[in-house]
Amino acid sequence: MCGLTAFLALGRGDNGRQCGNCHGPHLLKGQMDESLELVKHRGPDARGQWFSPDYRVGLGHARLSIIDLSPAGNQPFHDSEDDIHAVVNGEIYDYEKHRMELAGEFKFKSNSDCEAVIALYRHYGVSFLSKLRGEFALVLWDARRKRFFAARDRYGIKSLYYTVVNNKLLVATEMKSFLPFGWQPEWNVENLMGKGWLYDSEMYFKGVHRLEPGQYLVSLNHQSPEVKTYWDLDYPDKRAPCPQTEEEIVLKVRELMLESVRLRLRADVGVGVYLSGGLDSSAIAGMAAHLIKEGQLLGNDASGDISKMSCYTIRFGKGSGVDESDIAQRTADWLGVDLYPVTMDEEEIAVRLEDTVWYTEAPIPDVNGMGRMAVGELAHSHGKKVILTGEGSDEHFGGYPDMLTKILLEPDYAWPSTPFPPMPNDAKIWTAGREPVPPPVEAPASTKRMLNNTSVFARINSFYALPFASWTANLGMDNPETVFAENLGAQVVANITDKWHPLHSASYQWTKSILANYILRYIGDGVDMVHQIETRPPFLDHHVTEYVNQIPPSLKIKYDSGNKILREKYILRQAMCPFITDEIMNRTKRAYLGPTIYREGGPIHNVVMKLLTEENVRNLGFVDWNQLQKQIVKGFRDGDGRCFRSSLFVAQLVVLSQRFGVKKATDPFPRLQPEYTERDDPYLAFTQTRSRL
Repeated sequence: MCGLTAFLALGRGDNGRQCGNCHGPHLLKGQMDESLELVKHRGPDARGQWFSPDYRVGLGHARLSIIDLSPAGNQPFHDSEDDIHAVVNGEIYDYEKHRMELAGEFKFKSNSDCEAVIALYRHYGVSFLSKLRGEFALVLWDARRKRFFAARDRYGIKSLYYTVVNNKLLVATEMKSFLPFGWQPEWNVENLMGKGWLYDSEMYFKGVHRLEPGQYLVSLNHQSPEVKTYWDLDYPDKRAPCPQTEEEIVLKVRELMLESVRLRLRADVGVGVYLSGGLDSSAIAGMAAHLIKEGQLLGNDASGDISKMSCYTIRFGKGSGVDESDIAQRTADWLGVDLYPVTMDEEEIAVRLEDTVWYTEAPIPDVNGMGRMAVGELAHSHGKKVILTGEGSDEHFGGYPDMLTKILLEPDYAWPSTPFPPMPNDAKIWTAGREPVPPPVEAPASTKRMLNNTSVFARINSFYALPFASWTANLGMDNPETVFAENLGAQVVANITDKWHPLHSASYQWTKSILANYILRYIGDGVDMVHQIETRPPFLDHHVTEYVNQIPPSLKIKYDSGNKILREKYILRQAMCPFITDEIMNRTKRAYLGPTIYREGGPIHNVVMKLLTEENVRNLGFVDWNQLQKQIVKGFRDGDGRCFRSSLFVAQLVVLSQRFGVKKATDPFPRLQPEYTERDDPYLAFTQTRSRL
C-alpha cells in the first residue's frame, strides 16, 4: 500500500524531435517531490523517483512496507535492461507462483510482491493484467515501445486519477498530487448537480478523471491516451437453470472464501481484523481464526496463538441507536480473541471532519469516515499495518434493503424449485428491522425500461440535495437518471434489459457506483491510509465474485414462506455457519452508519458553522446562500436528516475549496441573467469593436 505519481509529456518536441522538457530537470524533480510529500501519509517508509533521460516521463513512489521490508523492495522497479520501469500501489497475491514460473527469464531483485508486475508484463504484454490477483493501481513505462501504461484493480479498491496540465498527462493516487505540477482546480458544477462523480469517470473537478475499476490507460509514442476495459462483472442468462445443488454451492463459497482470507493473512507486518456486529466482518474474523488454528501465519506472528489476533471496532455510544460494539464483543469472546473499541462521541467526530474530507477527497455527508479514521488510528497505535475487512459482500450476495424488492420483479428460472414470493400488501416482507429504502427518482418511462426497473440511482440521489444557485438552471441538464443509465454502456444496458435477473442488474450497478466511489474511498483505502493501515477485503477477490455471480438470485435472497420474510445473503450465511455465532447467523443486515442527528451548539454544529460563513459559501459560486441558511436551521434545530446532510455536504465542499485552492464557479452563460451587460462579455466586446473597425 503506497502512493504514486507519474507524468508523461504529450506530443512531440521542437522540429518534430523528442526533446528534453523545457522546464528543466531540477524543476521536475522538485514538483515530483512535492507531489509525493502531499501523500507522505500513504508511504512513510521510503520514497523514490525515476525520470527518462529526456525527462518526458517521470515516476514517483511513496512506500508503506508490507511485503519484503528491506530496501530492495523500494520503488520504482526496473528490469535488468533498463527498458521497463514501474510503480505499484497495493498487493499482488499469488506473486510467489509468478516468481517461480518466470524465474528462468527474469532476474528478481527483491522479494516484493509488486516486482512481479514487471516480470509478468515482459512475458505477457498488456494481457498481464488478467494474471494479477489482488488490489492494485500501477503505472508502467516501456521505453523501447514508448508505451505509457496505467491500470486499476477490478473493483477500484485502490484509487487512480488522471488529468492533463500544460500538455502533460498526470496520473496519481490522489488528486492533491496534481497541485505541484501547476494544476488549478475548478468546480465541475454539472457533475455535482447530476451526482455523476458517484458513478462516472468524471470528478467534481473539471478535466479530472478517475480510471474506473477494471480499466487501463495507454499512450503510445506520447500521444493522447486511450482508456480500455480489461475486466468486468458478468452474470448468467436468467433463463438458464443452475446445474449445481445448494450443498455444492455452499461448499464452494466456503472453499473460495477461506482461500481468499488465507492469502490476505500473509504479510511481513502485524495483521488485524475490523469487527462490527454484522455477518460480513464476523465471518472474516471467524475464518481468520479457523485458518490460524490450522497453522496459517497471522502476518509476522508465527506463534499460532489465536488469542493474539486483535480485532477493532467502533463504539458510537449506547444512546446513538447505531452502536454494535456489544455484539462484536460477544463474537470476539466466542472466537477467543481480543477486541479493542474506539469510542466516537460527537467531539471525536468533529475534530476529524475536515481531515477526513482532505484525505479521502470524497465529500460524503455522513460521519462514517471519521469513525473509520479513528479506528485506523487505534490499530496503528498497536503496531498493525494490515487489516482484513468485510466490504463487498452486500453487493455480491444481495445484502442491501434496496435489493430485496428486485427479487420480486421476476421469477428465478435458474432455481425454479424456490417458491416465488407474492407481492405483499404491506412492507413487512422487505422492511422488517432494516434501514429505509429511498423513494424512486422521477425518470422517463424509457429509462425505467432501459434498466428493467432496477435502477439504484435513487440511492445515489439520496446522498445530498444541494441548494444550488439560480444560475445553475441555465446549464440545461438532462434527466440525471437517464444519464446514469446511459453511462453504463450499450452492452451492459442490453444485458440488464434482456439477460440478467433484476437482482444481478442491481448488484452490478451498486458495485460500479456506490461501492467503488463511496465505500472504498470514504470508508476504505482513502481514510485507512491516513494512519498507514492497508485494508484488505477478502470478499473482493475475483475468484470469489466470478463464482458468486453465477449463483441463482433465490439463493442469495431467499423467501421464507413460513414467516413470509426475505432472508438476505442466505447462501453466504449457510457457507459461513461454522465460523459465526448463532446470533450473527440470524441477525438482519444493518449497514455501518454513524449517528445522523446533531443539535445546535454541539461540536459538529460548531465546526459546520465555522466553515459555512457567507464568504466561504459565496466563494464556492454555485450554492444559494439564503436557501442554505434555512437548511442549516432545519438540519440542526429541527433534526431534519436531509437538511443536515445538505449542510454537511456544503461544509465539506468548503474544505475542498480552501485546501485545494479551487477557483470560484461562475455562470458560463451570464447573458441570460437580468443584470448582465455587454461589458461583462469580453468576446462580445471584441466582436463589436472589430465590426466597428
